[in-house]
Amino acid sequence: MPSLNRLTLPAPALAAALVCLFLLGACHLSHGHAHAAEAAQKPLIDKVLDRGVLRVGFSSFVPWAMQDKNGEFIGFEVDVARRLAKDLGVELQLVPTRWSGIIPALLADKFDIIIGSMSVTPERNLKGNFTIPYDYATIEAVANKEKTKGMKFPEDYNKPEVVIAVRSGSTPALAAKKLFPEATLRPFDDEAPAVQDVIAGRSHLMLSSAPLPAFSVLRNPEVLYQPTTEAISRQPVGFLIRKGDVDSLNVLDNWIRMAEEEGWLKDRRNYWFHSTDWEKLVR
Repeated sequence: MPSLNRLTLPAPALAAALVCLFLLGACHLSHGHAHAAEAAQKPLIDKVLDRGVLRVGFSSFVPWAMQDKNGEFIGFEVDVARRLAKDLGVELQLVPTRWSGIIPALLADKFDIIIGSMSVTPERNLKGNFTIPYDYATIEAVANKEKTKGMKFPEDYNKPEVVIAVRSGSTPALAAKKLFPEATLRPFDDEAPAVQDVIAGRSHLMLSSAPLPAFSVLRNPEVLYQPTTEAISRQPVGFLIRKGDVDSLNVLDNWIRMAEEEGWLKDRRNYWFHSTDWEKLVR
């Protein structure tokens, strides 16, 4: 009787055995890849429900999102994020993020969704998928009275010696670059120091989403004014999620429609953008 290590099979039988081993291995690999693909393709909303937490990325814009006297985040965006999480039956985790890096952070899975007064632009839409609008961003201007004395808007502002304060990476920054290509843009990571730069007279003008320009004038009427009462532009604002997730977009789009139809979004807009009742919470 031959030993096992010297056992030989006829060529046809050996070939059949090798084919079986190959197919068995391929089946296991295919099964593993299928599980990985299934996990990767699982809709965001299902992942959020399984986790029990909705992670929302945002950046501070007054009164969209800001900190109150106790350091807690409040604002229109925060109200929207809280209501969405509540309606989904999950906890809310707010993830404050620098505006200039907020889309890369979304793509790196630092959070699930951006709810942060982000207006829809083709460049942003190439990186992620926007929902239908839940609001509109109106860009307005605020200027230093003394520094812009005698200047006409907008024709006198498109000069290299004119300094325009903007928030880095924001839609108003893009609008300023387009409207005033010859002017000098001074970028800031946040809006508060940009406003202070105009108050101090280091910048002539600031472009920002409403209602910040109007509120800034109300707080500093002796120094600031709005050089035009007309909106410079108006753009739709949507939630942004990662690409390739139509199921989650469907849920979010229909949530926005529901909140709009019942008047809840309008009520929140009126409170945050057409009143100053909330100022007592932050001052």
